[in-house]
Amino acid sequence: MDEVATYNIERWRALTQANALFTRPYLTLDEAAARARLDPEGRLGDLRGKDVLCLAGGGGQQSVAFALLGANVTVVDLSAEQLQTDRAAAAHYNFSIATQQADMRHFAHLFANSFDLVWQPYALNFVPDVQAVFRQVAQVLRPGGRYYLHCANPFFSGLSEHAWNGEGYTLKAPYVEGAVTTYPDQPWVHGTTQPIPPPREYRHTLSTLVNGLLAAGFVLQHLSDHKDFHPDPTAEPGTWAHFTAIAPPWLTFWTIYQPQGDSS
Repeated sequence: MDEVATYNIERWRALTQANALFTRPYLTLDEAAARARLDPEGRLGDLRGKDVLCLAGGGGQQSVAFALLGANVTVVDLSAEQLQTDRAAAAHYNFSIATQQADMRHFAHLFANSFDLVWQPYALNFVPDVQAVFRQVAQVLRPGGRYYLHCANPFFSGLSEHAWNGEGYTLKAPYVEGAVTTYPDQPWVHGTTQPIPPPREYRHTLSTLVNGLLAAGFVLQHLSDHKDFHPDPTAEPGTWAHFTAIAPPWLTFWTIYQPQGDSS
């Protein structure tokens, strides 16, 4: 285990103890609510009987939503605490899910050619090498399987509403692949004053993301830069709502795995 993994384990242990937003399981879902959370644009189709991997997606949120839609769910996460929350949430619904503690960069040997869908919420920027992750995902997906990836918008990586200078949001950090960024957690992440290691993320340029996916055998279906936030250009400058209207913070990729020679 390297220093990157150690830091992430410690941070997510602290976040779990603080009852942070992404550690709170979804315990009141029904099938319609699960579909609305996962698939508001209707891209997933029928999931009954599909084998789904929630990659670096522990916390009892996506896993139970997929299970409610009839999928066979496995969760791979580095955090033992997050995986325990998944197991408790599954028990709440009387579901059976599989969990495995592992690094997103080193897990494919456990699940070769096992999944129809890999669903990766915001986590890719926690590691410095995206291609290591893409290679792992390619090994566990069946040909024609899909990879959903949510990550930082590389142009605004590390920027937040605190960068307001009276006229705009100042970009200062060089646009360099692998550059380390850190920033304060948003109040809505955990809302506690107890000490929690801040996010440590790595900037991944758009060319690295797109070319890395292509090199690993993925075909891009759809790219979005407007998921999971509520921009408001009329909000007070220097607030999160105003900032996200100027600088969309995230990207979402939908891809299909088509290894070389596979034309399906």
